[in-house]
Amino acid sequence: MAEDPDTLAVAVAELRPALEAILMVSDEPLDRVRLASVVGHPVEEVDDALAALAEEYTQQGRGFELRNVAGGWRFYSRAEFAAVVEGFVLEGQQARLTQAALETLSVVAYKQPVSRARVSAIRGVNVDGVMRTLLNRGLVEEAGHDEQSGANLYRTTSYFLERIGITSLDELPELAPYLPDMDDLEDELAHAAGLGERAPTNAPEPEAATDNASPHSASSHASPHSGEGTEPDGGTEIT
Repeated sequence: MAEDPDTLAVAVAELRPALEAILMVSDEPLDRVRLASVVGHPVEEVDDALAALAEEYTQQGRGFELRNVAGGWRFYSRAEFAAVVEGFVLEGQQARLTQAALETLSVVAYKQPVSRARVSAIRGVNVDGVMRTLLNRGLVEEAGHDEQSGANLYRTTSYFLERIGITSLDELPELAPYLPDMDDLEDELAHAAGLGERAPTNAPEPEAATDNASPHSASSHASPHSGEGTEPDGGTEIT
């Protein structure tokens, strides 16, 4: 008898646990043939196992279910828990950016692509924690490396444009009068490299936001060009 091209010659693992493990990490529905090929079991056995798992989850009252949608199988949260899931998903969106994060985001927006060292030099503080927050929030992304220093460069994302309601960076308001000129910027970069007396502190800004952060703490750091102090938070405050 010819070997089924859609399955392996030898089963990879016990069928039902193997299916659960694969479906748990998949971000898209998987069809029966693909699943059979991965686990090394006949398609008919995979069909029976998937149906049995789906029924078992329902009988046990689990918070998730296994559905066959659009020709593929995938885990979904149950409809009766939609309110809980919605609250969890929207929770992070209720966290507002602090003044520190907004200032850092503004520098990236107007100076991009820009390195962390340059942003730190402009703001006069170490911005590592705030930059990580902006990256995690999808407002900033990596944009290659600086040819001279090799440092990572950063730019704003399309999500940033969406959140502030513009279609391109050309629509950003004129901000040049409020930013340092190139001479001032080069001086700050020299200080950041240790060539002068002043430099942004090496202590990173804390990443995590806290519920009890002082509402005015973001504005309590040193002036943008003082080169002293660190930000009191990682860039978010909870409303």
